[in-house]
Amino acid sequence: MKAKLLFPFRLIGTLIGFIKDLFRLFINHFYESIRLQLIVTFVICLLASVFVYSLSGSFFGEYYKTATISYSDGMESIDRKARRMMVELTVNDLDPQQIQEAIDSAHDGNLKILVLDLDGKVLYKSKNATETQVDLHSIIRNAMDARLYRDSGQREFSSFYPFDLDGQKAYLVVSGIPEPSISYISSEGPMPLLAAFAAFILLFYFMTQKKMRTIEELAKGLREISKGNLDYRVREKSRDELGSLAKNINRMTEELQRTIEEERRAEKTKSELITNVSHDLRTPLTLIMGYLRLLKDKNFEDERQAEHYLHVAYNKSEKMKVLIDDLFEYTKLSNQGVKLFTRRVCLNELLEQLMEELVSFALENDLAIVRDFTAERIMADIDADKMIRVFENLLTNAIKYSYKPGAVTVKMRKEQSAVHICMENRGTPLSPEDLSRLFDRFYRVEKSRSSETGGSGLGLAIAKSIVELHGGKIWAECEGEQIRFCVELKLA
Repeated sequence: MKAKLLFPFRLIGTLIGFIKDLFRLFINHFYESIRLQLIVTFVICLLASVFVYSLSGSFFGEYYKTATISYSDGMESIDRKARRMMVELTVNDLDPQQIQEAIDSAHDGNLKILVLDLDGKVLYKSKNATETQVDLHSIIRNAMDARLYRDSGQREFSSFYPFDLDGQKAYLVVSGIPEPSISYISSEGPMPLLAAFAAFILLFYFMTQKKMRTIEELAKGLREISKGNLDYRVREKSRDELGSLAKNINRMTEELQRTIEEERRAEKTKSELITNVSHDLRTPLTLIMGYLRLLKDKNFEDERQAEHYLHVAYNKSEKMKVLIDDLFEYTKLSNQGVKLFTRRVCLNELLEQLMEELVSFALENDLAIVRDFTAERIMADIDADKMIRVFENLLTNAIKYSYKPGAVTVKMRKEQSAVHICMENRGTPLSPEDLSRLFDRFYRVEKSRSSETGGSGLGLAIAKSIVELHGGKIWAECEGEQIRFCVELKLA
């Protein structure tokens, strides 16, 4: 019983909640749709203009009035007297004398009262009536015309009613000149319509002014951006299409700014590359030409000194070849001009072989290479020659730039569907900027560069391109003096 009593209240609560949700949905959609905002604005302006039209119509109607003469009230007065006369003749059982007395008493001097039979013969009449026979059809026609044209001018008006007189059909005809009355007719003219139109335009203008200001700000922002001011941002003032447009303009500007900065950075690094490569090529080439000139001019003491000159010239030419090969390799990788010849390779064996080859180089630098692998054989589909170059570059850099004496650790871990390979060493800490740009093309941590202290600056950029061609990742980390270069590859 209690549940039945509470049911209507629950139903009302559910209905109120539904209405609230619907209203909230409408409000959210309203703020997100400029089309809906314009529709609501138009409806509000239309309702306001209708209200102004009604209000101004009343005002101008009262202000502009024209007086007219109307006979309607006089005709209504004659008709009322005829109805009262008919009621008096039909309700009371009157004899002929009483009928005549009733007619005489109702006569006021301005009215003419007749009682007719069906043939138009006058049975009773007022004192001012002289007719004994009338044309009943003419009276009926005149009465109807007078009712249709009530305000057509001053003329006799007749009101007639059929009734029973002594068991026979008869007609009561009351005629007279209706008294005129003055009435006033309101004349609004075009002013209410003009006022309503002006109200619509003004209200629509003020209600859309904020949106128009937003559009003007967007246009101003585009003009500023077109002038090259890429730091300019337009304000995102709404959630509708204009807000979305402002957000996209800002995103476009950011992307354009980032692209231009990258292009400027690339141009700068290319200029640095030209300078560095020119220096690297000029230095060994000068030495080669110098030693070859000595050999050509036979400017040496003995064969041993000549062999030394030849050996130096050959070493310098090899360094030139390495530099040119790096440039050629990076160009091919950057232009996607290299095809991978992948096969299933055991990464444990590949790294073991590489570390054996670099043991002597590590010992020359007073370093040890430490192996930290899992016992499990880890397989991957890779281009072995290309990946050897990546790991060789990372391991060689780790040996070259480590604190000495010390150790370089090669770690390999399997994580889900990928393998992580890291080269760890202790060395000069790297700044966050260096870490973020280590793999950029032509970037070098060493600002004072020489062919003796480093290569072309393309090694890490080449390594990154090769790893990305394999669908992997490469990055650098630095924790104090502990530096790590890591590679992530997909497992086979």
